Amino acid sequence: MSNVNRRSLIGGAAATAAFGALPSWQARAQAANTVKIGVLNDQSGLYRDVNGPGSVSCVRQAIQDSGVTARGINVEVVVGDHQNRPDVGATITRQWFDRDNVDLLLDVPTSSVALAVNQIAREKNKIHINSSGATSDLTGAQCTPNTIHWTYDTYMLAKSTGGAMVRAGGDTWFFLTADYAFGHALERDTSNFVRAAGGRVLGAVRTPFPGTDFSGFLVQAQASRAKVIGLANAGGDTINSIKQAAEFGIMRRGTKLAALLMFISDVHSLGLETAQGLVCTETFYWDLNDRTRAFTRRVLPSMPQQLRPGMAQAGCYSAVMHYLKTVAEMGVPAARASGVETVNRMKAQPTDDDAMGQGMIRPDGRRIQPSYLLEVKSPRESTGPWDYYKLLGTTPADEAFRPLAEGNCAFLRT
Repeated sequence: MSNVNRRSLIGGAAATAAFGALPSWQARAQAANTVKIGVLNDQSGLYRDVNGPGSVSCVRQAIQDSGVTARGINVEVVVGDHQNRPDVGATITRQWFDRDNVDLLLDVPTSSVALAVNQIAREKNKIHINSSGATSDLTGAQCTPNTIHWTYDTYMLAKSTGGAMVRAGGDTWFFLTADYAFGHALERDTSNFVRAAGGRVLGAVRTPFPGTDFSGFLVQAQASRAKVIGLANAGGDTINSIKQAAEFGIMRRGTKLAALLMFISDVHSLGLETAQGLVCTETFYWDLNDRTRAFTRRVLPSMPQQLRPGMAQAGCYSAVMHYLKTVAEMGVPAARASGVETVNRMKAQPTDDDAMGQGMIRPDGRRIQPSYLLEVKSPRESTGPWDYYKLLGTTPADEAFRPLAEGNCAFLRT
């Protein structure tokens, strides 16, 4: 199966296929007014529900809501499955930039893949907007002027969820850590917050990525007598870890689970009976306010299996809305000419959309907005389908993410 498995043209060009090829002068004019977005994510593996086809649906909704096609701007979307492998992600990215003239690389879950393609975007002077790779190194040690980190990162997750658990009395931790860049960064950032709050890290174990059997690791974590088992993993790994912890009765014995990165699709897979009481942090919840509900109503018909969008998918919508607003202001030729210049223009104006609300992009490429500490409801508390979260607290935008001065972003020092 091809890694580039779907291609669609949205805008004026979509109607031409039924009437044959355009005259050459019209084709040249159309190409000159077309931007290309490459959605690179996991279409078939453990992050499929977190990103996958749902991210593509949100991108298409953003194109429709942006109104750019009515202004004569065509938007082409290509989709690639990186299979959670950095080499596959890098190969697709180079093909898109070198052969297919893709302007914006979007989504890119799996931090090892995100870091691999990050430097390619800089090398080719294209744009990388990352909605789903969590490592905070994207705006730290691996920052580039071509990259915007949109939705969340390991620092924000560690500060919100990890900090809340310590304040609630969870002052000793043991980590189950997915053995790749994301897991390592999430363990590192959470450990720093635990220790800063006076807590202790009693140990950690690196688990295969992806994994299916976490039983031995959970037994090791329980034997440490830590009050909190920190799950520095995501997607299917988080689901399997929580299910197996429930089967062992770990939570019934008083040990807390910290789901350091959990999505609403994970809660849906687990069910409220198993997931109730878990605390997590997100920057989007479909039922948060009138705007998030309006966005969800619009995109829901095209979401796979009528899944509610999660924060990574909503981040794709938000990013494309801001990108296309910038393209319309600059004009397509100028926006395509330099990824750095277009990113700088995006940084110069605030962001605002129905999915993610108001925000801004800092000089290091970190988009900031409030983060929300959420608790999974019990079956008795839930009033209907997908009514899964209750809001415990909100961290303001200027406090949610790592301070700019602490990131040591290299290009800002040159």
